[in-house]
Amino acid sequence: MIRSLAGLALLAAAPAWAATPQQLANSKSCMACHGMTQKIVGPGFKQVAERYRGDPAAAAKLAAKIRSGGSGAWGSLSMPPAAVSDAEAKQLATWILQQK
Repeated sequence: MIRSLAGLALLAAAPAWAATPQQLANSKSCMACHGMTQKIVGPGFKQVAERYRGDPAAAAKLAAKIRSGGSGAWGSLSMPPAAVSDAEAKQLATWILQQK
């Protein structure tokens, strides 16, 4: 139980977890460059899932790429690092890899 208004204010200021991974992707602007099935600037999430399918280390690799960005894997454009926590990167990577 919250015992003070200050405690309530801290809870109100804390970032809320997105209800779904897609909402998280929307809130972190992932969808500005990636479609679900089609390329926008970067590949669609379905294409990413297809490339990593069968790789047991895929979730960790993709989470690291989400956090640090990268270039060359999908062409000459680079992907900037996403402003996400480690947990959010793992959540996004797991969700992306589930796309069919």
